[in-house]
Amino acid sequence: MTVQSTLEFAQQALSVSIVLYRPDPVLLDRTLTSLRDAVVAARAGRHLPVHVYLVDNGGGDDAARTAGGVFGADIECSLIAGHGNIGYGRGHNLAIERASSRYHLVLNPDVKLADDTLLNALSFLDGHREAGLLTPQIVGVHGEIQYLCRRRPALLDLFARGFLPSNLRRLFSQRLSHYEMRDRINGRDVVWDPPIVTGCFMLFRTDVLKQLGGFDARYFLYFEDYDLSLRTHDVARVVYVPAVSVQHYGGGASRKGYSHIRMFAVSAWKFYRRFGWKWL
Repeated sequence: MTVQSTLEFAQQALSVSIVLYRPDPVLLDRTLTSLRDAVVAARAGRHLPVHVYLVDNGGGDDAARTAGGVFGADIECSLIAGHGNIGYGRGHNLAIERASSRYHLVLNPDVKLADDTLLNALSFLDGHREAGLLTPQIVGVHGEIQYLCRRRPALLDLFARGFLPSNLRRLFSQRLSHYEMRDRINGRDVVWDPPIVTGCFMLFRTDVLKQLGGFDARYFLYFEDYDLSLRTHDVARVVYVPAVSVQHYGGGASRKGYSHIRMFAVSAWKFYRRFGWKWL
């Protein structure tokens, strides 16, 4: 292979990182299968080598065997293991450091891609050089839009959305609607520069992601995507593209028990110390 063809190979490649911690095998298989099908669709008319990095933070021992059975020989797959549970962002950083692709996808193991997800996403980025980070339309298990593009939150917004029972949360519906950008986010319109986007599916230009140094390792879990989103605006544009769609099966911190509430609070403290406190 010549130097020129090697560079063309790298420039057209997609890398994907998925961090695993005691993954649900059913959800993981669904994610990997949908990723494979989306890669097949995206390869129509283009040369698209793909490298998937599975990062085992614990309990993901069978991940490589699962991925091998799903991907076959068409998608290169590497297992990064042996480092213990180092946190979500640092786990992804292990893959980001290794990536030499044109685009890099940060993906959760509880996200199902539509067949045309990657085809539409890569086509959009190819046509909009100013976009450094793309976020998709995200729907829940029943097809409802999950409003995961956000404006910068006040502490009251986080508390009301994450921890109040539904009957009390209704008292804050107007301000939560503003925080969740319900006035802008829909299934039709491209929205440029949403301040914050979700970490369950972040499609970056790899050079932008490397320029940012990946995720801030000071966050163990929660708010690392808020932090990275806000820093991305310093070097590139962020865009919500509803023609790119995925289904998300995740849940909030308050539904996962005390340890997650504690991690959420610790990460929120770090986030506000860095970007400034906003109470109301």
